[in-house]
Amino acid sequence: MDNPYSRPTPQRIVKRDGEFPDIIRLGDPHSPWRDLYHLLQTISWPGFVAVLLMAYLLVNAAFAVAYLLGGDAIANADPNSFLDAFFFSVQTMASIGYGAMYPQTDYANFLVVAESFIGLLFIAMATGMIFARFSVPTARILFSHYALIAPFNGAPCLMFRTANKRRNRILEAQLWVTLVRDEFTKEGDLFRRFYDLELIRSHTPLFALTWTALHPINEKSPLYGATPESLRRDHAEIIVIITGIDENLSQTIHARHSFVADEVLWNFRFKDVLGWTRDGRRAINFNNFDKVYRVDPVNGYALTQEPFEDIAPSKSAPARRGKSSE
Repeated sequence: MDNPYSRPTPQRIVKRDGEFPDIIRLGDPHSPWRDLYHLLQTISWPGFVAVLLMAYLLVNAAFAVAYLLGGDAIANADPNSFLDAFFFSVQTMASIGYGAMYPQTDYANFLVVAESFIGLLFIAMATGMIFARFSVPTARILFSHYALIAPFNGAPCLMFRTANKRRNRILEAQLWVTLVRDEFTKEGDLFRRFYDLELIRSHTPLFALTWTALHPINEKSPLYGATPESLRRDHAEIIVIITGIDENLSQTIHARHSFVADEVLWNFRFKDVLGWTRDGRRAINFNNFDKVYRVDPVNGYALTQEPFEDIAPSKSAPARRGKSSE
């Protein structure tokens, strides 16, 4: 048997979809067409409309061929014209009502009965799937492009940002952060291990502005003693899940994100995003949401930082501007 310690492995995890790394399923006989409903609920809207349109055209084309096989079954239609038969099928399936063309044989009438029933089922299923897609509650949660590791209150911390992009509020929001990395057992078996990362604050009663999650890296932390090289070697990934209740829909919503080793920056801090307008209103500067600046790895003092732009302090605002956590 091959030595597991000598298995060739990639140098880094590649993220292709912007959120989670691609997983190639080798030897999986499962076909997405066996779970058609799930496929239609998860593909993009253009893809969903394209599938419905293709199915609609194919069904009508199949019935058009069936009408042609019946000979002169449609009045005022060319018995050899596929287009006449196709448009007659569209009128039948959509219950538009016949104009110049209508069935004139028993064969055509039986086909009309069958097509009307199939058209009724097709419209009902399409309507249900469209409603299901519209009715699913979604969250518009923004995550920072990078996770940072830098001193915070005298101790190293892992930090990243989230923000609610909608103008509503998320109630009882909770964050789960998990570290995933490769580890070898004493017997040489490779395992993908999961470790929960404890946050300084993992829930908030009201999520309306931004939220900077902080995980202190101490002796109890799975990241204790980690380095950029060790994270890449272990193919580490930090998975983030946020859940809450949409105050407008009163339904649970969730969002997820992940940071791979190359998306973890060491000895950097985020720029401020919260501030006050000149007329005393709270403001969020999303232009600075992903901007970072380098800090000293020992004391955390800024080495370079540009001034906070676009938001000026107000006379009625507190003298000390708030950080990017609510």
